[in-house]
Amino acid sequence: MATQGKPDLPRTERVDPPLYLARYLERQARESGDETADDVTTPLYLRRFRERREQETITEQLPPLWERSGLGLQQVLSEDNRNKEISPPSQAKLAVANDVYLVRHAETQGYSTESGLTPLGTWQAHTYGHTLARRVKSGETIVIAHAATNRAGQTAAQIHKGLLDGLVMFEKEVKVFEPQPVAAFRNFQLATPDGLRDPTSAFRQYYALIEEFERMSLGDRPMWLVEIDRFWRTQQGGGDPIEHWLTIPMMHFEPPAMCVRRFWVGIQQLAADHPGARLVIATHSGPIRAFAVAALGYDPGEPYNTEHVRIKLKEGGKEALVTYRNRVQDVHVPEIDDLPTWRLDESWAPREG
Repeated sequence: MATQGKPDLPRTERVDPPLYLARYLERQARESGDETADDVTTPLYLRRFRERREQETITEQLPPLWERSGLGLQQVLSEDNRNKEISPPSQAKLAVANDVYLVRHAETQGYSTESGLTPLGTWQAHTYGHTLARRVKSGETIVIAHAATNRAGQTAAQIHKGLLDGLVMFEKEVKVFEPQPVAAFRNFQLATPDGLRDPTSAFRQYYALIEEFERMSLGDRPMWLVEIDRFWRTQQGGGDPIEHWLTIPMMHFEPPAMCVRRFWVGIQQLAADHPGARLVIATHSGPIRAFAVAALGYDPGEPYNTEHVRIKLKEGGKEALVTYRNRVQDVHVPEIDDLPTWRLDESWAPREG
C-alpha cells in the first residue's frame, strides 16, 4: 500500500544468496570433503594451478633423481635436461686486453673539401670525450689516434679536450696520450693518375677534369673518372655512396676487405704498443661500416657522426668481441701474415700448348 503522497517502489529483497557467497559456500564444501560440490564453477587456470601444486608437493618428498635411478650425477643431469631448457654454464669474467673504439668523425662542413668540422660537429666530438670520461676508471690509459684528414683530426682533438675536461670534473687520474695520425686508419683510397688518394682529394681532381670531358673532349673517359663519377653522383643524388662502394666492385677503389685488413693491422700495432689501454680512433664511415659488415655478416647501416664500433680484444690477441648497434659478435682476430697478398704469381699465367 502506497503511503500518502509517495508512489509505490519495487521490492529489492533477494531470495537467493549473492554470487560471491554461493562460491564461498562451494569452496567450503570442497574443503570439508564433500565430493558432491560442483568443481565446474572453479576457473580452469585455478584448477590446473592447484593440481601442479599438489604434484610438486609429492615430488619434493621423493629422493633426488640420481639416488632413485642409480646413475651418475653427470649422466642424470644430461637425462634431466632433455625435456627442459638448457642453460649455458656460467662463464668467468671476460679478460679484455684492449678496449677499442672506432669513432666516425663529427659533422663536417662538406666532403668535397678539407674544410673541417661545423660548430655542431665540434660540440659532438667534445661531448663524446666528456661522456667517455664518465665511463673510465682512475689508473687507466687512453690512446687517441685518427686518420690524416681535417675532419678526423679535429674530431680527435675535440675528443681529447672533452676527455680532459671530464677527467678534471670527475676527479679521475687517467693517463691520456695526445692525438696522433695513424696511416692504417685512413679512409679508403682511389687509384688516380696522380697516385692513391682518398675520396675528398680525388674529388678535387675529378671536379677539375669532368667539365673538360663533358664540354670539349672527344672519345671515352678514363675508367677511374667513370667510377668516381658514379660514386659522387650517388652522393649528390641523396643516395648511399658507401653502399655503392660495399656492394659494387670497382676497379679503381680500394676493396672493403682490404680496408678491414688494414684496420686490423693498425689495431694490433696500437694494442702491442699500449697493452691494456683504451684505444679511441677517429676515422671515416666507409671503413668503419666495412669493418662492421665483416664482423657481423650483414650491413647494419651507416654510423652517425661520433657513433662508434667497439672492439674488445681478449687476452692472447686471438679473439675479440665486436659491438655495433646492440649486436655483439665474437670474432677471430685475423692473422695477417697468413692472409693472401692479392698478387698474381707468375705460375698462374697460362702456358702455351
